[in-house]
Amino acid sequence: MRILVTGGAGFIGSEFVRGLLARGSDRVTVLDALTYSGNTANLAPVAGHAGYSFVAGDIRDAGTVDRVMPGHDVVVHFAAESHVDRSIDGAGPFVSTNVLGTQVLLDAVLKHGVGRFVHISTDEVYGSIDKGEWSEDQILAPSSPYSASKAASDLLALAYHRTHGMDVVVTRCSNNYGPHQYAEKLIPLFVTRLLEGKRVPLYGDGANVREWLHVEDHCRGIERVMRDGRPGGVYHIGGGRELTNRELVGMLLDACGARWDSVERVADRKGHDRRYALSIDKIRDELGYAPRIPFEEGLARTVAWYRDNRDWWQPGGGPPGATAGGTEAGSPAGTEAVIGG
Repeated sequence: MRILVTGGAGFIGSEFVRGLLARGSDRVTVLDALTYSGNTANLAPVAGHAGYSFVAGDIRDAGTVDRVMPGHDVVVHFAAESHVDRSIDGAGPFVSTNVLGTQVLLDAVLKHGVGRFVHISTDEVYGSIDKGEWSEDQILAPSSPYSASKAASDLLALAYHRTHGMDVVVTRCSNNYGPHQYAEKLIPLFVTRLLEGKRVPLYGDGANVREWLHVEDHCRGIERVMRDGRPGGVYHIGGGRELTNRELVGMLLDACGARWDSVERVADRKGHDRRYALSIDKIRDELGYAPRIPFEEGLARTVAWYRDNRDWWQPGGGPPGATAGGTEAGSPAGTEAVIGG
């Protein structure tokens, strides 16, 4: 199978590409604009693989997309602007990349007769839930410009299935964590700052609840959907481990040998969703998926990776002003998706 992966140099996209090439005989083309969170170092382990090729380009550039698309059997679409705080400061890039970029890809898939379009999305499209879990038929109620742009791209992709009969599947996941994650997200932001002896910021009362999913488990779920998901289907990929931001921060402090006086409380974010939770009954029953990596094990491995790979993230350690409690479902103009924060 020949697979085009948009945003494949980002956190989740690169994990997906590395896994595909390590496990099988698929041929993979990565299309990535290499904006701030895209990093070709993430793909160094497969750079010499016979089945791998890389194209530097923006998903909004119809000419580039039209040139790259022919000959592929599947598109797996990670590329997205993803950071909630950035979307609050300015929504334009999120609409441009997440909505118009997705439309450019869909038009090229339709034009060139590509067999399947896998659209990677986020639990944030549902808004906030006080108790229980969302099923895939939950009405979308996004709270931020970021999540609204992802909801719009979800609906656009599904509309191409209904209008044109295109083979589209959508995945929505909970908060991802693991190695190679850009340090604007909660876990790598805290780990990199704490390892350097710096203070770290925590939104509000720290009681916002998030469900955590290791990136390896997420990519296993995406591959199941890519190969066996039903056309027109939406599938949740959840991790099943809920923690308040405060609980998570306590675990990170312990893992990095730091104390609570390293934490600075900051004003809460506008429109901050209180809790997310996904039901994975559908993907479990239809495709046999369940997460495998216990959170404590995955977190320990993640902290160890950042401790042992300082050359990957220093001297940055996260952009100024990044704050715990943010989200993820992609990266800018071609660097990856998914989500929840």
